[in-house]
Amino acid sequence: MRKKTLWILLLAAVGFGVAIYDAPNQSVHSQGRAAITPEVIARRNSLAKELQSLAIVERKLMVSMRDGKRMAADVYRPKDTSKKYPTIFVRTPYNFNFWDVRNGLPRDMTNELEAVKRGYAFVEMNERGHFFSEGNYDILGPPLTDGDDALTWMAKQPWSNGKVGTIGCSSTAEWQLGVAAQGNPAFAAMIPQGFGAGVGRVAPYYEQGNWYRGGAVQMLFIAWLYGEQNQVRPMFPPNTSQEDLIRASKSFDLSQQLPRVDWSQALRHLPVKDIYKAVDGPHGIFADKMPVDTGGAMIERAPNDAASYQAGLWHDNMKVNVPGFWFMSWYDVSVGPNLAAYNHVRKTARPEIANQQYAVIAPTLHCAYKRATENTIVGERSMGDARLNYDELTYAWFDYFLKGEKNGILEKMPKVRYFTMGINKWQTSDTWPPKGAQPVSFFLSSGGKANTLDGDGTLSDSAPAADTPDKFDYDPMNPVSSYGGNVCCTGNAVTGGSFDQRKMEARSDILVYSTEPLKEGMEVSGPIEVTLYVSSDAKDTDFTVKLIDVYPDGRAYNLDETIQRLRYRNGYDKPVAWLEAGKVYKVTLQPMTTSNYFEAGHRIRLEVSSSNFPRFDRNMNTGGKNYDESKGVVAHNAVHHSKQYPSEVRITVVRK
Repeated sequence: MRKKTLWILLLAAVGFGVAIYDAPNQSVHSQGRAAITPEVIARRNSLAKELQSLAIVERKLMVSMRDGKRMAADVYRPKDTSKKYPTIFVRTPYNFNFWDVRNGLPRDMTNELEAVKRGYAFVEMNERGHFFSEGNYDILGPPLTDGDDALTWMAKQPWSNGKVGTIGCSSTAEWQLGVAAQGNPAFAAMIPQGFGAGVGRVAPYYEQGNWYRGGAVQMLFIAWLYGEQNQVRPMFPPNTSQEDLIRASKSFDLSQQLPRVDWSQALRHLPVKDIYKAVDGPHGIFADKMPVDTGGAMIERAPNDAASYQAGLWHDNMKVNVPGFWFMSWYDVSVGPNLAAYNHVRKTARPEIANQQYAVIAPTLHCAYKRATENTIVGERSMGDARLNYDELTYAWFDYFLKGEKNGILEKMPKVRYFTMGINKWQTSDTWPPKGAQPVSFFLSSGGKANTLDGDGTLSDSAPAADTPDKFDYDPMNPVSSYGGNVCCTGNAVTGGSFDQRKMEARSDILVYSTEPLKEGMEVSGPIEVTLYVSSDAKDTDFTVKLIDVYPDGRAYNLDETIQRLRYRNGYDKPVAWLEAGKVYKVTLQPMTTSNYFEAGHRIRLEVSSSNFPRFDRNMNTGGKNYDESKGVVAHNAVHHSKQYPSEVRITVVRK
């Protein structure tokens, strides 16, 4: 899902997700390039030479889809033609051109080489509307048919044993669930990683591919789509020979060379629908109705828009019956919906398939699993040694399901392997949340002055008797800046991860509620649900929350965050509901999730505000469409807490 430049790809977005360098914190359209040193040249040439000595290489195969459009594929397979081979399939919107055109060098071929050495065919295919693949791109619009057709094509090849496994992170993973639901007999196993933008709806999330959170727009897509919606692009004539396409790929890679964008400024532009105009970006599905669309432009849609159900997203009414090895990470944008999807498949798949669903949850940023080190730092917080042998796990999985090897991998692996921050160690469980986990509630309280870190907000075991609401002004022209967080792909606009939030807590429009120092350590592993009783003088507004681990020295590290747009407080499949000035409303926000051990002496903290920008778009507070507005109004918001209005945070505690 994340547009990067060619050198970042390395095999990245097209190769094994476990080996991906997906660069979530780099500019979405960075023009930077890796240094092409003599050592890099020698390594690339050596890998390319070794691969060509071991593999039959078929490049720029144009594979026909059912509508006649052709998708470009490269195939690498062992030279021993007396055997048939299972296929590892990587489909991506990103560039996997063999040649680095601007340097005249082959790219790093590590994953292709490893697959061939291990007795696999390795197939890379560009999504529709990208690089050499024909057709127009609509975000996850055609993958259900294109992915199904690609699987059928691979299974019918004379070198194939009829079994295909998929792998990849981000955009290379997001299409897998929807295609798995098509029931293609060749689809034998999948390894989706960081795949949240492929999840349309899974209770209680209505995100339509991480486009929304709590009804607010997650602005990462605005930055990402800038480099993806290439509706006008050069293409070769349909009758161009494979030989000429291969030759042309050494001179042309069809990669857009878009202007560098400072997304920290660009995302501030109003109205939102004109952000691309302001940066001279390409037309496409973000703000324009395209011929392939079944509905309006994406920015015009609502969380339950019918158009989202006609595209390639996976929704929870679609049965998945493919063995799955799911990779997630705590500081990714989609860990909540990802875990909900994992649990849903375990509950709804055929019994034998439901028992073949496994998960890994790492303490990293988006697609950063293999970048973990002996001392993994995510933002500013140390996670200790967060490494796993992902290559061993990956090939053991594929060997079992694609080759039929009885290697005992399913008996050896826990159903859920999750990393608990704070104690910084991997743990295992048969379920998520772990068995025995129980909800524990803390209630918001104050003397009416919870504003800032120096306020009087507390979290306690019971709700206060009387209501002394905490009030603050939310000005959409001066929103709370996103600082760290569970994010991806906003270019330089937001740096993801865990950061000390104290400098943010100096703002008067942030309410701060903290427990007393814990007398005993507490593991929180599972969903975190926040219910607020709120009022406003605006017709519509937002409420945001962050869950924070406060150290004895005051450092306050963010764990997860969420938002709720109040017009959708009654449900995304319900009519929009406006606010009445001064009336108190009960609002339950979209769940957060984490695994964190709060040591004795630490505090649990909840921040409450009405903006987290540009992680989420600003509510202009007018009751209008937001995306076409340039001026907002100040909302005078309040959080109520009493026995009548028991605002609370419910955490999931694992006691051992």
